[in-house]
Amino acid sequence: MTQDSQEEKINGDEAGPGQRPISRRDALKAAGLAGAAALATETVSSAQAADETPTAVQAKNPYGGVPSGGITLPPYYRPTPSLVSNNVYYPGQEQLGPDEMRISFIGSTPIPVTRAQAGTCIMVELGNGKRFFFDFGSGCVRNIIAMAVPLSVVNDIFLTHLHVDHYADLPYLFAFAPWMGRWKPLRVHGPSGRTPEDGIKAMIEGMKMMTRWHTDSFNACPIGDGYEVEVNEFDFRDDNGICYDKDGVTIRHWRRSHTKDGASAYRLDWNGLSFVWTGDGRPDERSLELAKGVDVFVTEVQPDTANLQAMKMGMPSVIMSTTIDQAHSPHYAVGYMFNKIQPRLAMVTHTTYDEELIPEITAGIRVHYSGLFPFGAPDVVIVDVTKDAIWTRKAAIPDAGNMARPSPAEAVELFGLTPTNLKVTFPNPRNPLADQLEAEILNGDIDPKKYYPPDVYREPKKDYPRDYTIDVREIALVKAKKAQAKLSEKAAQIQAVIDAIEGSK
Repeated sequence: MTQDSQEEKINGDEAGPGQRPISRRDALKAAGLAGAAALATETVSSAQAADETPTAVQAKNPYGGVPSGGITLPPYYRPTPSLVSNNVYYPGQEQLGPDEMRISFIGSTPIPVTRAQAGTCIMVELGNGKRFFFDFGSGCVRNIIAMAVPLSVVNDIFLTHLHVDHYADLPYLFAFAPWMGRWKPLRVHGPSGRTPEDGIKAMIEGMKMMTRWHTDSFNACPIGDGYEVEVNEFDFRDDNGICYDKDGVTIRHWRRSHTKDGASAYRLDWNGLSFVWTGDGRPDERSLELAKGVDVFVTEVQPDTANLQAMKMGMPSVIMSTTIDQAHSPHYAVGYMFNKIQPRLAMVTHTTYDEELIPEITAGIRVHYSGLFPFGAPDVVIVDVTKDAIWTRKAAIPDAGNMARPSPAEAVELFGLTPTNLKVTFPNPRNPLADQLEAEILNGDIDPKKYYPPDVYREPKKDYPRDYTIDVREIALVKAKKAQAKLSEKAAQIQAVIDAIEGSK
């Protein structure tokens, strides 16, 4: 029997009554055609499905979209009433509204410090005239000066922990501010540690020892109590404990996981407005709970891009990734926290502002969070907050500039002035210069007449005058009259506008 006849017999046995037997060859052909048809059908179905599937995620504004309103911007993202310029903050030229909070990112990086980024420092100013500083990293003093804040009025510094990048400029402020007029003690707040040696009190004592030569030398100057430090060391374990409660301002703290016990986050509440700075640390449930309902939530971020950073910094990627796993919040976690907390404004700072990393950080955060999110970096990003509006912009600061003078309100508090006491009395120096220098050195100066032009020569005085007093009565009167004249001029201008409008009816 041939193979074909055998195939016909086999198929004939399987054929039903009245059916022509089909050979195996025909069956294989039919199966092939059926398979091709099925494949074609599947291909068409897949193509149709691809056509029906969106090519991108359909973005949606979480606050409710409006035409040309963006996909992350809420309706309350608009300028606050007190702004002089919607685009630029001009330090010293803008009066903060009485119900407004201003947050200034004075410094924004851990390491390395660059011309664009000083060490982390956040200044919070309130409409009641109070000002607070959260962390005080390397180089922040130069930006504080550029922001027209006199060093003599810098006080109430809250340190999240005692890594040097969070307090490096504190010794500089401590050493020089008394000579500039802060004759009252410096106030520093911060956590305790696992042992007394690990707390902020011990650090301040160490700072005093480190600067002893400097502070002793300035005893020949009028420094008053400027080298005293009022240290508010709170128990770092007291989660949600109050570490400041004065003038309607409440500041609370809680623990953070950051390589060693004694790292804290802060929350400031005032007049129905609130601000959180987590400091450094791992993403934690405690922050999710205690930051609920906050207006502005600021945390650190370290992008989990160790391979790229290894190429840039020459550091093994395992060092970078393990550092994140031990002590920091990766960008994906930051987005997760933002989404859980749902602040009115979410921000990150304390990060190296590498241009190529900003899109990656943003993308990682957007995995979980679609709300309002700007960077608190590079330096001098400004945030204005009221109950109805939030607005961000940048400050215009000089590359070089002199120290600003205290404002009248600051001078009143700094020198204890009242309407009946308008005299500023300088503290007497603790030591004459002769007590601090050997006679041979003290008397070894070149005769000033040898280098001064005769018409500008003055007799040198090695010691400050004692009981030196400035009567600011005339100064205050002149300023008050100038202010009165400006108000009268403004009132006249407003009346002229009113008259013009009414006359056009």
